[in-house]
Amino acid sequence: MANPVILLFRGLPSGTGESQMVVFLLLPWLLILAALMSSFLAVRHTRGDEEDGRLELLSATPAGRWMPTVATLVHGALANVVLGLLVTAALLASGAAAAGAILVGASCALVGLVFLGAALVAAQVMPTSRGANSLATWVLVGTFVLAGIGNALGTPSEDLTRLQSSWLTWLSPFGWAENTRAFDVDAWAPVALLAAASVALVAAALALQSRRDLGTAFIAESTGRPDARPYLRSNLALVTRLATPSIAGWVIGGVLVGALATAPGAVADRVGGENPAIADVLEKLSGGEDMRTGLIVVFFIMLGVLAACAGVQTVIRARQDEVRGTAELVWASPLDRVHWLGDYVIVALAAVVLTIVGGVAGAVLGALVATDAGDLARDAAIAGAGQVLPAAVFVGLTALVFVWAPRLTIALGWMLVMLAAVIGLFGPLFGMEPESTRISPFAAAVTPTAAGVDLGGLWWVLPSSVALVAGALALMRRRELAGG
Repeated sequence: MANPVILLFRGLPSGTGESQMVVFLLLPWLLILAALMSSFLAVRHTRGDEEDGRLELLSATPAGRWMPTVATLVHGALANVVLGLLVTAALLASGAAAAGAILVGASCALVGLVFLGAALVAAQVMPTSRGANSLATWVLVGTFVLAGIGNALGTPSEDLTRLQSSWLTWLSPFGWAENTRAFDVDAWAPVALLAAASVALVAAALALQSRRDLGTAFIAESTGRPDARPYLRSNLALVTRLATPSIAGWVIGGVLVGALATAPGAVADRVGGENPAIADVLEKLSGGEDMRTGLIVVFFIMLGVLAACAGVQTVIRARQDEVRGTAELVWASPLDRVHWLGDYVIVALAAVVLTIVGGVAGAVLGALVATDAGDLARDAAIAGAGQVLPAAVFVGLTALVFVWAPRLTIALGWMLVMLAAVIGLFGPLFGMEPESTRISPFAAAVTPTAAGVDLGGLWWVLPSSVALVAGALALMRRRELAGG
């Protein structure tokens, strides 16, 4: 509670018991996972199928126009029920009280249903699946931040063990779920709000569907100019134009992570001095550096993960364009296939660099409130530069998978990043030796130290990133179009 920044990304403090602390630390992230799962599921089986022409075929059968939406609702509801049951079972297995465990599971399931309804509305409003996913995701991020701000502006109790959230929290489904205060007062009234909101959003989606024709949307798709502007008359410019919105989102995330790396420095020093357990955790994660440098190292590993995600998503776009048939149109032009893939790789690498630059800029802004701002900014610049090559490794890996096994591009691209992120961020806490965690490029990055700079695994990260990108482009010469 001494640092509102922490409350932005955690739950609502409701006591210091073990189960209460688990909910404080983990509930927001469980809710985000449920919301993301539900949002992508809803768009995939409604606007996505409509965009690909599958709903038109289904609507021509006796199933009719409404059955795909009903099936999506049933599918999403069952998925969230299973998620809620698994969360409840995990808490019960750890020895948590039954009432609180059931409340946490119900909160996760109902937040998922709220965003299932929100995504169904987005699918009716937006003309494309990308647009619907973007709208649903921005609603998710906006409401998550709103709940965090509401907590940060809350009023702590006299003994600093509980927090009364501000009224802003009650404008967000995440705030409703957190105000159930599981394992404390076990309030069920916010659960009723979640249930009512999910029903209202589903009803709104069905009402909107009844008022539009198949293949249309309430926000019409922009037809664009009949001729492209001069700066768009290349494939590289086209890829850049299409990837710009998603890259902008990753850059914003990078700025936030960078600011969090330096802004809480003074609090970290004080808390670490008062609580040896926290100091020990940070020391393990950061390789033995002091609290402030350790905090920068840990957060910049997270920044490297964000940068890798920005690059991987851009390369995956090549696979999506291939499946949708738009790549075939480009391949029919004089542009050869190597340059075609190379343009995606160039934009992906640019996304990596821009995300890192955003993180460094955020760190500099966060350091302005500190007395040693110059040292913090220097450490952030070194840590940021060190994460560029590890993120580039995953750009090359995803490009290589796209060439060798195109149907596995999306699954393997994200899986490899997440696996490396878990090892890099949490390997030391799982008992892995520092040298073992460096199998993750993020943990092998160049980092700042009290004595200067630790080159880490630069000796293998640099040639690996170059070799993977070069190998993917070389193999692309013999690659044919691969459909879905």
